[in-house]
Amino acid sequence: MTGNELREKYLQFFASKDHLVLPSYSLIPENDPTLLLIGAGMAPFKPFFTGKMKPPHPRIATSQKCIRTGDIENVGRTARHHTFFEMLGNFSFGDYFKKEAIAWAWEFLTVWLRLPADKLWITIYTDDDEAFALWRDDIGLPPERIVRLKENFWEIGPGPCGPCSEIHIDLGEERGCGKPDCAVGCNCDRYLEIWNLVFTQFDRDEEGNYTPLAKKNIDTGAGLERIASVLQNKRSNFETDLLFPIIEYMSTVAGVTYGQAVKTDVSLKVIADHGRSMVVMIADGVLPSNEGRGYVLRRILRRAVRHARLMGVNKPFLTGIVDVVAEIFAKPYPDITDKKDYLKKVVQTEEARFNETLVQGMELLNQHIEELKKSGIKSLDGNTAFKLYDTYGFPWELTLEILEEQEMSLDKAQFDRAMEQQRDRARAARQENEERIDIPDLSGLALEGLSCDPNADRAKILVVLKDGKIAAEVFQGEETALILDVTPFYAEGGGQVGDTGIICTAVGKVEIKNTKKLPDGTVYHLGHVIEGSIHQGDIAQLAVNTERKNDIRRNHTATHLLHTALKQVLGLHANQAGSYVGQDRLRFDFTHFAGVSNNELDEIERIVNKLILSNIAVAVIETTQDTAKEMGAMALFGEKYGDNVRVIVIGDDSKELCGGAHVSNTSEIGFFKIISEAGIGAGLRRIEAVTGFGAIDYVKAQEEIMLQAASTLKTRPDELPAKAESTLAHIKELEKEIATLTTRMAKAAVSELLTAKIEVGGVEIVAGQIEAADMETLRQTADMIRDRLTSGVVILGAAANDKVNFVAMATASAVAKGIHAGNIVKEAAKVSGGGGGGKPEMAQAGGKDTTKIEEALQAAVNVSKSQIKE
Repeated sequence: MTGNELREKYLQFFASKDHLVLPSYSLIPENDPTLLLIGAGMAPFKPFFTGKMKPPHPRIATSQKCIRTGDIENVGRTARHHTFFEMLGNFSFGDYFKKEAIAWAWEFLTVWLRLPADKLWITIYTDDDEAFALWRDDIGLPPERIVRLKENFWEIGPGPCGPCSEIHIDLGEERGCGKPDCAVGCNCDRYLEIWNLVFTQFDRDEEGNYTPLAKKNIDTGAGLERIASVLQNKRSNFETDLLFPIIEYMSTVAGVTYGQAVKTDVSLKVIADHGRSMVVMIADGVLPSNEGRGYVLRRILRRAVRHARLMGVNKPFLTGIVDVVAEIFAKPYPDITDKKDYLKKVVQTEEARFNETLVQGMELLNQHIEELKKSGIKSLDGNTAFKLYDTYGFPWELTLEILEEQEMSLDKAQFDRAMEQQRDRARAARQENEERIDIPDLSGLALEGLSCDPNADRAKILVVLKDGKIAAEVFQGEETALILDVTPFYAEGGGQVGDTGIICTAVGKVEIKNTKKLPDGTVYHLGHVIEGSIHQGDIAQLAVNTERKNDIRRNHTATHLLHTALKQVLGLHANQAGSYVGQDRLRFDFTHFAGVSNNELDEIERIVNKLILSNIAVAVIETTQDTAKEMGAMALFGEKYGDNVRVIVIGDDSKELCGGAHVSNTSEIGFFKIISEAGIGAGLRRIEAVTGFGAIDYVKAQEEIMLQAASTLKTRPDELPAKAESTLAHIKELEKEIATLTTRMAKAAVSELLTAKIEVGGVEIVAGQIEAADMETLRQTADMIRDRLTSGVVILGAAANDKVNFVAMATASAVAKGIHAGNIVKEAAKVSGGGGGGKPEMAQAGGKDTTKIEEALQAAVNVSKSQIKE
């Protein structure tokens, strides 16, 4: 049975047991900040297990894509460890429990897959007598094949958890370790766990407390790769059809044969595992970076490249793995095939970048290792490892692996301290300069009735804050934060800045500098009292700065149009990865693997302006999240959306979930102009643009620059390019003339200096001051003089930009007679208040006092004379 057939058979079986079969969720968790990546089949269903959300069906079955890197060092060294794997799962949310779950697991394995019942062993949690009775009485297993283990309690971070019952298959003595006490639970390959029934009964919080769930649940985890290895009679998961095609491809690339050498097999398996992982991760929207899930991707991709190098593969090979993985997953995950060109470009870019890093990092690390060996030291200091990581992009995990191969270690504690210091610096750099006010705990106040109304012009002041504390009143000159019963002010969020304006009462006025939102949604207004006093309970007049807000609206709607244009020009992979929407400009970050050409930017700009001039109505639809998805509305990853959402619809061109402020018609944007495009990280680009009056001001400023340039060059604006070109050509001609004259002057100076040379002990000494604008000119002149000496030394000085430059050069025969150019210029530089030195045959130095050049040169001549051996 192939891996694809096994996956399909599993889902068919549980569909026959009234389970709703759902496709695999993305590896990127949705609205779950506790997870970096999906690492278990049940992870996407945590809200259903805890009762916070109602599932679409009480019984669900999936084959879930998962990533785990906790045991990454074991990948390739064991038969079962993977970073990416698929978890077959059947789930019950307050419906069936242990009895049905145990019976169905047994039925699928023994009837549908025809595994031998007498080879299956069961483990249960130590105190789970209920599960023991079900396995013994309902299934009919002999008690000696039901093993109680304390570790049979399943949990993965905060969330649903409970006791579990595992099903193991005895693969035979030949797979075992040969020890007399070898049994279920042994670390050898004889007893293979293929199924884990988790009886979810508790909810674990961040502090480790376990609360009984109102409804008991079932969470099954069965490894697709493991069961496939049993059905296909393979000694490891890597030899199944889910992974072995990648090994075959890599064996061809490396010119090796699988199964011939342990070290080579490890590298082949690491590349197969990591190659498959990287393809699925990128297809799910993860891009290489130095943080979070992007770093997980970068780490596994770079480990694959390094293991290829261990087999002698120094050429790019990762794009070929994309083809193989796409073929393996063509049926269950057709999106990989659809995105194949994009996937190849991402891995190609990252592989090329890392090959540069690897060469440089390996060279430096090997130097350190050799130095440590010579000194008899067995540990690399953490600061050196951090420099390799921070300066050269060399992963610390890779440093550790290489050190371990050399039977050496890493001072990880010191590395961690250096890393934390870097994080502290980054956090400090990111701190905003704007004034802040601490918001106290408001949970004791009745604020349930607060509302937002863009048309509101009057409100009651419910809370007055001063220095982070609730106050009865604030006075002129003081900073405050106000909470109103209703507000037209938009709170900062989703990339859009908060509104500003004026809040005015009968006895006071506050200038609102920003509007923000607490985690529970409460809107507060940061401001400065500019007149009188403000009191709790006052009725206030509200005035949002509408001119500023209209500029913000234009920029926000333009980001939606820009998103649409990017997808049309660059491809569907160009997804929003962050934004800033202010009064003055908009900034839009997006996923893309290469720089955007000028022609592409022109086309993007043209599409946006065409949509603006098409006079398209902008509709705001409030609906449920499910309905929004059915409409095809895009959601920005990382944003949290409730059950009810706002969808911004711009004709047939754009549908996005968004809570921000927008124009009512695209024509209100006026004009859109891109002002910059640049890379901000691996696979991430940033466009900055202006709209409306901002775009007009930008074009006007560019026009002024052009007019000034035209005036300076004494031409018309339309003739500026031709005039600039002709002026540059004229400058180049003048530079050639200057270079020719400089050479002539240098030759004349050379002849004059050679005429005045002196000879001491068979060594010719030439010294003098010349005109030289820089050190390069000075060296060239010294070269010409030295080349005309049989055995001699030349010392030159020149004033340049209120400083002094010295150079000394000696022939080989003069050096043999004792001349040392470095010591000569050192003495000369001292006289003029400077320093320097160099080798016996050539040296240079600098001084400060231009009035002492002659004195310095005389000192140099004296030193030269003293050096000559008679």
